Amino acid sequence: MCGRFARIVSDRTLREKYRLERMARLRDGYNIAPMQNIGAVRAAEGGRELVLLRWGLIPSWSKDDKIANKLTNARAETVAEKPSFRSAFKSRRCIIPASGFFEWKRESKQKQPFYIHPRGEELFSFAALWETWHDPEGEIVESCAIITTEANELMQPIHDRMPVILNWSGEEQWLDPETSKEDLRSLLVPFASDQMEAYPVSTWVNNAKNQGPKCIEPLSA
Repeated sequence: MCGRFARIVSDRTLREKYRLERMARLRDGYNIAPMQNIGAVRAAEGGRELVLLRWGLIPSWSKDDKIANKLTNARAETVAEKPSFRSAFKSRRCIIPASGFFEWKRESKQKQPFYIHPRGEELFSFAALWETWHDPEGEIVESCAIITTEANELMQPIHDRMPVILNWSGEEQWLDPETSKEDLRSLLVPFASDQMEAYPVSTWVNNAKNQGPKCIEPLSA
């Protein structure tokens, strides 16, 4: 799964990497958690835009927003068919910019947090979906879910799932509305383990209110 991540990058880097025409203001986040508003890149008229979406997808047909707590992630194996996600998979795909993500490994009675990221990458992309929902008062809420797949060899000792990470060509295909269903499915695979790094960090990160560089410092430090 993916329940917490970090994004520490300049606006300039975001704009250049994703070739953005418009972008919302983002602050660095060392410990980004579900139900928060997070940055997402999506195709828009005239180019690409970076917008703020609530992390926890609310399907358009939902009666209330409580379902969002259960839909922070979408499984790659069922995303094209599951009622909560299939419409968004077809026509509302987005990218979540990240610097790394956290996962917890059970060790005896405790859980040890790890920080995981592609080697040498300041910024990379999660495959995600977005949706629009109208609350009972008529307010429009835009939300998203990060897609997960089975763990690669690096992740397997830590957790059995991991977020789908897209390379450059994968980003282009994912945001292209003309990409076929078969080609989209081919992107939803584990990232190469030999291109990633994972190391233990302090349990300081367990509390989503805690922020700052301490969240991603190696435990040995």
